[in-house]
Amino acid sequence: MCMCGLAGFLGIGDEHTLRIMTDAMVHRGPDGEGSFCDRDKAIYLGHKRLAIIDPHGGHQPMWSKDKQIAVIFNGEIYNHRYLRKELEEKGHQFVSKNSDTEVLVHGWKAWGEEMFSRIDGMFALCIYDRLHKTVTLARDRIGEKPLYYAARKDSIVFASELGSLLLHPTLQNSILSKTALQKFFSYGFFPAPFTPYDGVYKVKPGQIMTVNTETFSIKSKKYWSFMLGNKQKPSGTVEDWSMELEYLLHESVKSRMEADVPLGFFLSGGIDSSAITSLANDSNRSKKIKTFSIGFQESSFDETKWADEVALLVNSQHLTKKFNLENAQNYISKLPNLLSEPISDPSILPTHMLCGFAKEHINVALSGDGSDELFAGYDPFLALRSAKLYHNIMPKSIHAGIAHLANQLPISDANMSIDFIIRRSLGGLSGPPNQWNPRWLGPLMPDQISDLFNELIDPEDLYSEAIDAWESCPSHDIVDKSLDFFTRFYLPDNILTKTDRASMSVGLELRNPFLSNAITEFVQRLPADVKLRGTKTKWILKQALKKQLPQKIINRKKKGFGIPIAKWLRKMDQPKQSIEHIDNKWLGNKWKMHKRKSQDNRLALWAWVALANGLNRSA
Repeated sequence: MCMCGLAGFLGIGDEHTLRIMTDAMVHRGPDGEGSFCDRDKAIYLGHKRLAIIDPHGGHQPMWSKDKQIAVIFNGEIYNHRYLRKELEEKGHQFVSKNSDTEVLVHGWKAWGEEMFSRIDGMFALCIYDRLHKTVTLARDRIGEKPLYYAARKDSIVFASELGSLLLHPTLQNSILSKTALQKFFSYGFFPAPFTPYDGVYKVKPGQIMTVNTETFSIKSKKYWSFMLGNKQKPSGTVEDWSMELEYLLHESVKSRMEADVPLGFFLSGGIDSSAITSLANDSNRSKKIKTFSIGFQESSFDETKWADEVALLVNSQHLTKKFNLENAQNYISKLPNLLSEPISDPSILPTHMLCGFAKEHINVALSGDGSDELFAGYDPFLALRSAKLYHNIMPKSIHAGIAHLANQLPISDANMSIDFIIRRSLGGLSGPPNQWNPRWLGPLMPDQISDLFNELIDPEDLYSEAIDAWESCPSHDIVDKSLDFFTRFYLPDNILTKTDRASMSVGLELRNPFLSNAITEFVQRLPADVKLRGTKTKWILKQALKKQLPQKIINRKKKGFGIPIAKWLRKMDQPKQSIEHIDNKWLGNKWKMHKRKSQDNRLALWAWVALANGLNRSA
């Protein structure tokens, strides 16, 4: 098993090109490297390796015995032992004792594309099949591991990171995409397949792309999609469901604890990370586990007292570090390397600090990411029912007046302050229900984006992905439709993008037990009313964890991994870089008003900081 960086291309380029691309990702794989170069066929594959299991084996590219199939792979296959046994029963002979990469080689020979539906893991990979003259790119179901590509007339290029991809000679003069930038300011991230650049894309979660090595033609299809409302409910009672969920979580945590290097756990003191930590402790009673937390000097953002309490409960070796404005300013200088694909989530800063802090002690960490999206854990879920009622009865003219009055409220810098919640809620409700979620999350509203780009922009164009997902969701329940948005877009394109970049930038592997195949399949079959029951978010998860955690941990209000960015921005300088397509002066005026505290522009301004630094490739 290995967390790695992969890069390659068909067509224009040579060994030196490949070396430049892979060297740009040495942070993803400091333990080894490998390459394959076929000048005659113009096929080049490169790999950087971070060894986690079987450190002396598993070198890539890995070839089949007959040299017909080669695999380069970033990720972990958690059910590799089960798949290996199945393949051995079919007559496949393995060379390695424990390599999940070799399982992929044999799995491709045995099952072809069907292999992807059998894999329980996080991965982005490339398979070169000489016999069928194809190169296949694929990504895991949820999108835990990234993969970018670009198709040009004479080349197909791919890589684990945008920064590496853009070093290919056909892409070094890539121009910014106005459409993609508009979507960035509407969502706060680039929804797949968009990236900041024209003609440069993300492979979508659960997607297979097959390239013909002679014609460079591409065929694409989905092998898996998250979908709610089209599956039969599990049999049994709600109590049976909670017991099944507890079992699935326990099994997932256990499978993700396999490692030949030191392993630990991120612990915030919230229900998700606390559950993972407690379940891990049950599986590892013979050895004290290690837990890591980040705290803040501002009390409304700090959760360390809760993390300390859970650490005491499981008797872990617990380590904590404080994050402050000085840390933030230091980490902003690292954004160009962290965010070649910018996201407007400022928690990338403490997440990066946490990963670097943990890396001093461990090589693998487990986290609670994915639970909020699967079980309706975010605050917007609580607003849905009342928002629907408000939308149905409130005339637009009166709503506009209320929204105007809300903008006059005194501005607070506290975490999720009431004035911030009211303004964001009313801003979202200015649009139809299929736009609520991105409007609530996004840095700017559609009219502001029109001002920023000096052109009239249709909100339906800005939010086309969210609208399509909302309308195509088989379920008619507004909670299910929102869960669909958060799981299909916000989770892979924001949360998992953030955690992948923050962890891999320091050579730390991060695993997410909530995103196992079994759990995501089970969750899709559960009705919305056991995820959000009245005003109780994650209801079924809380039922499942009653024996695992104290009630005060299970029922405490979600805080989220926020930072005091509104306050800190007033002490920071605005970006100096001018970004093509946008009115930089308009943002400069927003910065001045934020500093005077006449407006709360924290989301838009941080989006500007992230974008300006992320696009600064010369940094």
